[in-house]
Amino acid sequence: MSNPQNKFTHRIARPQTIAGAMGGLLRIFGVRASDADLVARWDTIMGPEISSIAKIVAIKKTRDGKFNITLRPANPAFTLQLSYMSDEITNKINKYFGHDAVAKISFRK
Repeated sequence: MSNPQNKFTHRIARPQTIAGAMGGLLRIFGVRASDADLVARWDTIMGPEISSIAKIVAIKKTRDGKFNITLRPANPAFTLQLSYMSDEITNKINKYFGHDAVAKISFRK
């Protein structure tokens, strides 16, 4: 089997999660999870702690292929708590897509 574009020569030295490895393979073959899948599976991806206090209201794709995600808290008082959890939210979304997919998370009251 030939590899004319050398897509498989990049090797990660440290262990990866299955989602990370599969995301990389799917990206190589041109298949990816969509932003609609993220909205549909929000409760599963985020877990009950985050999904009960925030919902996705907008996803915008940037020129570099990343996403700007806008969340709406269930109560405006949760905005500060969600801002502290933004790294966790970003990590969960990146893990779902299998690569660095989030450019920015913002909140709408």
